Amino acid sequence: MDMQTWRDSWGRADNASESIRTALAALGIPETVGNSLRPMVTHNGGAYVDFGKLPADVVEQIAEALRLPAAPF
Repeated sequence: MDMQTWRDSWGRADNASESIRTALAALGIPETVGNSLRPMVTHNGGAYVDFGKLPADVVEQIAEALRLPAAPF
């Protein structure tokens, strides 16, 4: 992988990490939890975010925020 590919991928992963940190803060989740998020680039240039270990109550808050309202029948 060339350096520009790595930089572009790192930028995407870093931006995604910051986006999820902002969303977690909006849920009232402490900033220290967001510190476990790590941007990553795979050997072939894939941009990823490693969530690391998160407390179960935080994951429950995230899951609740992601739930979609039931469709009316």
